[in-house]
Amino acid sequence: MMSADSISPWHPVARSPDVRPGANIVAGFVQGQELALWRSADGAAQAWENRCPHRSVRFTLGRVLKDRLSCAYHGWQYAAGSGQCTSIPAHPDMPPPRNLCAKVFSAVDAAGMLWVNLASEAPPAPPQDDIVPAGWSFCRTLTVRADAAGVRDALVRRGFAADAAWIAWRGVIGQVDTLALVLDAQPNLAFVHLWADAAPGTEEMKALHTAARGLRSEIEGEIEQYRRPQKAA
Repeated sequence: MMSADSISPWHPVARSPDVRPGANIVAGFVQGQELALWRSADGAAQAWENRCPHRSVRFTLGRVLKDRLSCAYHGWQYAAGSGQCTSIPAHPDMPPPRNLCAKVFSAVDAAGMLWVNLASEAPPAPPQDDIVPAGWSFCRTLTVRADAAGVRDALVRRGFAADAAWIAWRGVIGQVDTLALVLDAQPNLAFVHLWADAAPGTEEMKALHTAARGLRSEIEGEIEQYRRPQKAA
């Protein structure tokens, strides 16, 4: 079993195209932390704690206003990047308190994914675009009822090997070269983003979709077996 310290602090939370500039807000999870993912009008990725600091309403219920996120409850607005409150609609002439900020995490785009780092200190270098080989296509995201470490170990048992940064696991599923990006979402819940050396709609990609469903069932079954108390001999 690999050490948790060897795993990259950058987490692949969502597909980059699913979070549109100045438009939608996407819910996400990393290690139990609930997130609101969005983009400012210029496309800069934002990853915030999914909680307005005013009344703790989820930001995902709000809306994006160019370079600000507006809470659904009282409409308080927070600036992209800093998370600083910039506007209180009920009191337009009152400057917002300077210490009123949303909790902001580091977020970057790489290899077709939006990555988040929860660390408060300066983050290490983010993932590079070449994590996913050029020309490979996104297949699907598996929701696996298991912890991320258990999923990674299960992939290793099936011949998958990690890259040098311990971010991506590469192997074969359904006779298709496949790359897995594993997200530690919540306790006993992992998301596995699968990329493949196959074009969308091809027989190879269809075969991978089918094999991936079987892989999820296998991994969940294995981990459930490990959790069961062993009978005394």
